[in-house]
Amino acid sequence: MGQILNRYVFRETALMWLAVTGVLLLVLLTDQFARVLDDAAGAELPKDAIFAVMGLSSIQYLTVLIPIGIFLAIVLALARMYRDSEMAALMACGIGNVSLYKPVMTLAALLAAAVAWLSIEAAPTAQREVKAIFDAARQTADLAMLEPGRFISFGKDRVTLYAEEVGSDGVLKNVFVQLRSKDKVTVVVAREAGQRNDVETGTKVLTFKNGKRYEGVPGSQEFRIMSFVEHGIPFEVSEARARDIKPEAQSLTDLLERWDAEAMAELQWRVSAPLSLLVLTLIAVPLSRIQPRQGRYSGVVSAILIYVIYTNLLGAAKVWLEKETIPTWLGLWWVHLLFLAYALFLLQYQNRYLQRVFARSS
Repeated sequence: MGQILNRYVFRETALMWLAVTGVLLLVLLTDQFARVLDDAAGAELPKDAIFAVMGLSSIQYLTVLIPIGIFLAIVLALARMYRDSEMAALMACGIGNVSLYKPVMTLAALLAAAVAWLSIEAAPTAQREVKAIFDAARQTADLAMLEPGRFISFGKDRVTLYAEEVGSDGVLKNVFVQLRSKDKVTVVVAREAGQRNDVETGTKVLTFKNGKRYEGVPGSQEFRIMSFVEHGIPFEVSEARARDIKPEAQSLTDLLERWDAEAMAELQWRVSAPLSLLVLTLIAVPLSRIQPRQGRYSGVVSAILIYVIYTNLLGAAKVWLEKETIPTWLGLWWVHLLFLAYALFLLQYQNRYLQRVFARSS
């Protein structure tokens, strides 16, 4: 296959990959943006951290989108060549679909290297950064984050607070606060409220003026009601702890130090991202072959179905490995081997290699 044709197939596939991946990323980021805005409105995230969270989320999404993007791009790009009779002309010159592997595998190898870095290093780091942003927001939660007319929840004990007005000096007007402790509920209604930090104990204190405090168990008739001129309620902020970090966000060094079933499952899951990209590329070339009267998108449904089955089997294998249902040496590798065999079956079905060998030997 000539260099000109190699560059042509490489360019067509790369442009299609950029289009497919860009559209999928835009859809996911639009949904993520709505969730981030909701967190910011609920005072769970600082407003100046919205775009930082969006950027870190895009890194995590690319780990998933690049494999499915190149898979669909190859199917669509080569299907167009079949539809426009370009492949028919190539086959008439003795060039089959196997020759297409050189340009598409070159692109796939480059993307697999990028996905390996994203999956093993960048995406877990991004998850830790997002968690750190939310933990910092909870730790530094104060009344300045409150918007008038909206409920917010913060603190270790999940204090729910509402204010009708918020003054420029941070003083709240017509305040409602609810604090839950096991079965007991404490409700405070006051004309004014403020906040001060206790440096010695590391707690924050909500101070109220001219109000009432209701304390009791919901459903019970025994409630204690107190009127006050000034009253304070301390609350502790949530602490970020290393043990709260999920395996998906742990570094490669931490997983290697653990070396248990859960860590091994996470390691194999990360390695599966670039491996699945290469296997899907092998499947995409024979899958893209269409008949003259078939539409360009006839293979997309099959491609999506194959991808869904592939990823679901990988997810199931990861769970089985975490629960030690299957041995570590088997892990997630059997899923890749299964779909690699499927790719070889498609090539054999279309090109009849074994029949040619037997025909020559006979």
